[in-house]
Amino acid sequence: MTPETRLKLKEVSVATVSTALFKRGLRTQFIQDVSRLNPNQPKLLGEAYTLRYIPAREDLNPISVFADRNHPQRKAVEECPPGAVLVVDSRKNPRAASAGAILVSRLQQRGVAGIVTDGGFRDSDEIAALNFPAYHQRPSAPTNLTLHQAVEINAPIGCGDAPVFPGDVILGDGDGVIVIPAAIADEIAGEAYEMTAFEDFVAEQVKAGSSIFGLYPSTSEQTAERFKAWRSTNKR
Repeated sequence: MTPETRLKLKEVSVATVSTALFKRGLRTQFIQDVSRLNPNQPKLLGEAYTLRYIPAREDLNPISVFADRNHPQRKAVEECPPGAVLVVDSRKNPRAASAGAILVSRLQQRGVAGIVTDGGFRDSDEIAALNFPAYHQRPSAPTNLTLHQAVEINAPIGCGDAPVFPGDVILGDGDGVIVIPAAIADEIAGEAYEMTAFEDFVAEQVKAGSSIFGLYPSTSEQTAERFKAWRSTNKR
C-alpha cells in the first residue's frame, strides 16, 4: 500500500469502498457478522496477515501446546508486522475465543494496526479499553483450545465469508470490515476518495433542502457544475 493510497483510505468509509468493489463485480469482500468492540476506537487500516484455525482434535490440542514457540497462534502474535492487521479465520464460530486481552495487548505494543476475527474474544471489556482496533462476532470466555486448533499463518483464509489473501488491504469502521484485493487497492482508494467528495457535496445539498432527483445519482449538467464549484470552494 502506497503512502498516497493509505492517506486516501483514511478518508473514506467501508460503505463507499464496498460500492467501488461492487462496480468491479466483487460482492463478497465484506466480512460478515463482525463489529468493533469500542465505537470510539481508531479506524482500522493495514495489510492482512492471517491466522487459520480448524476444528480442534483433542489429542493434538492440549493446553501444553502453548509452550511450543512454534505454535501458530503465538507465532502470529509475535510475527505479525507492525502496521499490518491480524485477520483470524475462526470458522465463524465464537463459542471459543480466538484470543484474549494479553495477546491483543501484545499486538498493540508491537505496533500492529488491529485485529479481526469471525469468532470471539475473551476479556472483551479489557480489549475494548485498549483504544486498539479490534473486531469480533461476540464475547466468548472459553479458551480457543476447546474448539479451535491453530494450524497456519499468513496463507489465504476465509473470514466471515470474505476471501482474505496476505497483503490484501483491510479497512474497518463503524459499519464493519472490508477486504480490498492488493492488486487494485490503489485504484479503489482513488475512486472511493472521489466518491466521498461527491457524497459530501450531496449531503450538504440535501441538508439544504435539495431533492435527490438529478442530484444522487448525478444525472443533470447543473449538478455537475454545482459540484465543480463546490470542490473549488472547499479545496476537495
